[in-house]
Amino acid sequence: MANSLRTLSTPIESIEFVSQYSSDEESDQLSETTPLNARNDDLPLPSTFSTKQQHNPWIVFKTRLRYYVPVFSWLPTYSLGTFWGDFVSGLTVTAILLPSGLSYSVLAKLPAVHGLYAIVIPGVIYAFLGTSRQLVIGPEALIAMLVGSSVAQQQKYIGKEGDPDTAIAIAGLITFFVGILTFILGIVRLGFLDSVLSRALLRGFISAIAIVIMIEQFLNMLKLTEYAARDGIGHASSTVEKFFYIITHLNDAHRLTSIVSFSSLAFLMISGFAKSKFSKRYGYVQFIPEILIVVIIFTILCSIFGWYDDGVLILGQIKGGGFPKFKIPFPSLPQYMDCFQTAVLVSVVGFVESIVVTKTYATKHNYSVSANRELVALGAANLIGSFFQCFPAYGGMARSRINDNAGARTQLAGLITGFFVLFCLFFLLPLFYYLPSPVLASIVCMAALSLLRELPHDLYFMYKIKAWNDYALLLLTFFTTILVSTEYGTLISVALSLVLVVKHSTYPRITILGRIGNTDKFKPIKDFPDQAEHVKGLLVIRIAEPLYFANTGQLKDRLRRLEEFGDMSVHPSEDARMSPITNVIFDIETMENLDASAAQILVEIVEAYNRRSVKVYFTKLRENQKKLFIRSGLWDKVGEEHFFRRIPDALEYINRRGFNMIN
Repeated sequence: MANSLRTLSTPIESIEFVSQYSSDEESDQLSETTPLNARNDDLPLPSTFSTKQQHNPWIVFKTRLRYYVPVFSWLPTYSLGTFWGDFVSGLTVTAILLPSGLSYSVLAKLPAVHGLYAIVIPGVIYAFLGTSRQLVIGPEALIAMLVGSSVAQQQKYIGKEGDPDTAIAIAGLITFFVGILTFILGIVRLGFLDSVLSRALLRGFISAIAIVIMIEQFLNMLKLTEYAARDGIGHASSTVEKFFYIITHLNDAHRLTSIVSFSSLAFLMISGFAKSKFSKRYGYVQFIPEILIVVIIFTILCSIFGWYDDGVLILGQIKGGGFPKFKIPFPSLPQYMDCFQTAVLVSVVGFVESIVVTKTYATKHNYSVSANRELVALGAANLIGSFFQCFPAYGGMARSRINDNAGARTQLAGLITGFFVLFCLFFLLPLFYYLPSPVLASIVCMAALSLLRELPHDLYFMYKIKAWNDYALLLLTFFTTILVSTEYGTLISVALSLVLVVKHSTYPRITILGRIGNTDKFKPIKDFPDQAEHVKGLLVIRIAEPLYFANTGQLKDRLRRLEEFGDMSVHPSEDARMSPITNVIFDIETMENLDASAAQILVEIVEAYNRRSVKVYFTKLRENQKKLFIRSGLWDKVGEEHFFRRIPDALEYINRRGFNMIN
């Protein structure tokens, strides 16, 4: 019998022990120090566990070190059986990142080698500090576009358009600010920010950026960039202006460049479609690096047939091979504030994209990640990368998916990728000499097309559930980005998301309750419209959340509307539907807490009801709130006899005193 009782009680103790670890730091400590197959009897009691930590600095140091520097958590237990999967995935991802890095450098208005720098340094740093085992850090089309837009704008402002040294300095400063901002967000534990950005706004912004990138690349793919600059179409021109210029100047397009561009784009599209069609049946198909293949094929063809002599631009000699040189990212530029503003946008967009990937694969493989530690890791990766001439690097869904499918199970895969890219920086850059620039443009264009992949699904889903407000927000962000600029589009998407969060957080959740028939049961009228009924002369209000300074500002107005119409969905221009009330009952069982501002608002509400001779009652007051009710004077203004344990008790009191006979 004793053994049976012990068996039954132990899991409850374990649950209580786990529940004390409310923060993500402490929960990770528990999961890292407690084996998954440990018996419940082996779990330490909370008091014993904390006492050991307090009196053993070495245990505290090791625990904190494993938490803040995750490499010390996975590397000591690394097995050779896992190495092959990490090695293959690292090599596979390298084949994808090499041409992509070169392409995104051009999009960022930088020399091609800097895209490879942004793979090596941030990727290696993240492998030591990151919590995700599958996330691949490197340059992204969306981020490169934002950086390139800022670089071009500032170069024009200072009169150094096309100067690579100035572009490197501006990009380095942006990366430095990105690293600092992201790192600080992690230190102050703002990892929840990914949850405050509206999906509709982000989808509208990302889709618009994809269109902007493609139209920008069409100028390069048709070799119309010089013609456009001559005719006044440049960075300051809107996407619509560039699009109409392309349509009206197709006759000026360079024929061979156009053939190379769209044939390489067609190759990528067809191979991508074939991979998605056959990868489920033939698993190895998904590892075919079609981007690297198209680069190799067109580089060989360009070298053999001498396309460069016929006007096709080639990558040429890539300067800056070898290990990235150390360079302090503090140029003598007057646009520090412009760089900072771009860094804010890049930080938000990059972190949101990265944390989505991180959470996806953490759920798939059942391990814990921390958004705050991800911010610290990404911030440190970009901060250190800024001193080695990198532009901002974040995680990407497509390459992380390939990394996972190829067998990556630890962060060592990222280290292996960094090693292979570094090897290419030392020995393989001359092989890219004859790489046609229009092929790089087609790679970027293909990346932009991938950003549109989820748009149809999101549009259909919003239509299916009739989410017209989300439709409006998506279209607003989309057209602002297309018609005005990427900067304004980003600003609107972030600002509106924050405004929506503030709006919802300041909207108190209160519900009007109705009586079920002639019983003493009360239910929300909006949830039970056919059963719950209003009681004449009585208003029963349930406050369904803690009250604090942010959500009590509209409490008076909402109560007034409920008193007049009985439902918040009724337009305030209509005539009042409710009979005058003489009694109000507040059910505050789910109001777990309230602060001084909320208490003051409640005092004012009670005083207003008293002036109208409306009796106020409270039910289910918590003991921890009673002291604040007394200190604020709310207890006296309501009256001690007006506090009850249940709503039926208050009804009985009202009927007994004859304030209003409720049948």
